[in-house]
Amino acid sequence: MNIARALADAGIEPREARLLLAAACGFSEASVIAQGERELPVEIEARFTQLAARRRAGEPVAYIVGTREFYSLPLSVGPPVLIPRPETELLVELALARVPLDAEMRIADLGTGSGAIALAIARERPLARVLATDASLGALAVARENATRLAVRNIEFAASDWCDALADARFDLIISNPPYIASGDAHLDSGDLRREPLLALVSGVDGLDAIRRIIRQAPAHLCAGGWLLLEHGWDQAARVRQLLDTGAFTAIATECDPAGHERVTTARACA
Repeated sequence: MNIARALADAGIEPREARLLLAAACGFSEASVIAQGERELPVEIEARFTQLAARRRAGEPVAYIVGTREFYSLPLSVGPPVLIPRPETELLVELALARVPLDAEMRIADLGTGSGAIALAIARERPLARVLATDASLGALAVARENATRLAVRNIEFAASDWCDALADARFDLIISNPPYIASGDAHLDSGDLRREPLLALVSGVDGLDAIRRIIRQAPAHLCAGGWLLLEHGWDQAARVRQLLDTGAFTAIATECDPAGHERVTTARACA
């Protein structure tokens, strides 16, 4: 069977089929596209058939191939962690805009998962000192492995339920992409969300429990004038701004992702 026929017969979305065949062959996706008439060895065809069957059964492509690119970083991912999404790159961009290249600033990433946000910031700002925390030991293991493989050294990891392990430390910037889906949301029963860790997705009946807790705890761990950056659902921005309007923060604003959805709300700790 040639590559083109194998892709057509896979029974999954064409881009996903190309990614899985690339993983089975050891080719790049571009090579798979360019070599449609190339015959597949029997063992590669069998491997691809197995991978495609896993995808048809609902397993996320990122878990099957074991990687997902985020902010140009090839990250290892698996069932202990949320799959990094492109819209979360906005959170990184907004953080980098607040961290000068020559500044030795302290940054905390709460609920780091695969380490995507923390590693992207640490790589782009080598003088910064980044602390990445997560309540999941499995997630921390994945994040540490990514840091080691990518040789990012200005980063530390700690087990923590949001700010609990920060003790008396103060940070110039606290950033988080916390769970923000409401329990019972119908989307949890569809797509890749069915296989991703609920701990990284669901946060109470309205999806805002983790964000409430971070907003309560963050002022005790921010330097005067330090920034809090929070990703949230596209329809939660107004409520998040209300939660931040407690007197502990100023300069509260929301930024839109490339799709035009209100995705990240930022606030500055009062002096």
